[in-house]
Amino acid sequence: MSLIVQKFGGTSVANTERIFNVADIVTNTYKKGNDVVVVVSAQGDTTDDFIEKAQAINPNASKREMDMLLSAGEQISASLLAMAIEKLGYPVVSLLGWQAGFSTSSTYGSARIKRVNPDRIQKELDKKNIVIVTGFQGVNRYDDMTTLGRGGSDTSAVAIASVMHADLCQIYTDVEGVFTADPRKVPNAKKLNVISYDEMLELATLGAQVLNNRSVEMAKKYNVELEVLSSLTQVPGTIVKEETKMEKMLISGIAKDNDVARISIIGVPDKPGLAFKIFSKLAAKKVNVDVILQSVGRDNTKDISFTIPQCMMQDAIEVSNQFVDVVGASSVVYDENVSKVSIVGAGMETHPGVAAAMFESLFEANINIQMISTSEIKISVLIAREDADKAVTTIHNKFFGEE
Repeated sequence: MSLIVQKFGGTSVANTERIFNVADIVTNTYKKGNDVVVVVSAQGDTTDDFIEKAQAINPNASKREMDMLLSAGEQISASLLAMAIEKLGYPVVSLLGWQAGFSTSSTYGSARIKRVNPDRIQKELDKKNIVIVTGFQGVNRYDDMTTLGRGGSDTSAVAIASVMHADLCQIYTDVEGVFTADPRKVPNAKKLNVISYDEMLELATLGAQVLNNRSVEMAKKYNVELEVLSSLTQVPGTIVKEETKMEKMLISGIAKDNDVARISIIGVPDKPGLAFKIFSKLAAKKVNVDVILQSVGRDNTKDISFTIPQCMMQDAIEVSNQFVDVVGASSVVYDENVSKVSIVGAGMETHPGVAAAMFESLFEANINIQMISTSEIKISVLIAREDADKAVTTIHNKFFGEE
């Protein structure tokens, strides 16, 4: 007998028909003699609807009260799915995050899981119940509801799978697995049968929305084998696991991230320690800096450019302007009409010429590169937002052939 954790996203439980579809998937797994723990997200656009309602009442609502509101979405999904499974004649129980043993940090809106005590889940499994758990939530040391941030249900599922030593953790979404690019934008995107944790982590961090990056991080740390598959078509998905020994594909995928802004500090005096000064001030403000570019000094000055998430732009501009005043730099310029396009693949390490091929494809499409960042298994470029979709398609065609 195996223990299987199954997570269903918002589109999978969006309406009555889809809830019964999920109930069929879950009960079929149970009928094969498996213990089944199910983690659910809020239905469809529920979370966005809740945020809209909150904005209408109080645009500056406290994060604590927002967590109280947002955690209700998963509760609705869990209870409705339990009712559907009951109707099909199977034993089932739904549990809130705190009932399932999720203890989190106290950061409302983006709490971290501190530990999971699976005793209650295990007791219910021992009674032969299918156990449904609300994803995305837990309780902090003040006994307040907390949420784990966008995509947190993936992390909830992996946390249960790791602490209970599950045989498999299946993440059901509205796509059939992990593709070489977004199949909704690139029609000839190819589905991968298998991908390593490291490659999946890079893709998730760089904007591919199929899996939450914290869930991949946790799966890698505790060696939880993941399968990403569709709840709407009964076909095998993509396995995410430790590196395979087989010959690696040159690149595994292309990701696009529009949630990015570029800030440049012009005319910084060319003296030691000033880069440290600006980035330590940004860190103190909790601003996440990604790509950094420093120009060669001229006239005893240099320019420093960096990228940040758009939501941190105001803080970053404020810190940068203060820095300009203190050190006597010229000015701060910023641009939010940019996108980051990245290629990821463990095969890059042993294949020279990957960067050249990527840059050639952008040149052929007349797309200008503003910044470049590389690591062992990724290359990212910053380009104008209007060119992002074209860039993904042209790079994909370069590496995977045209349709």
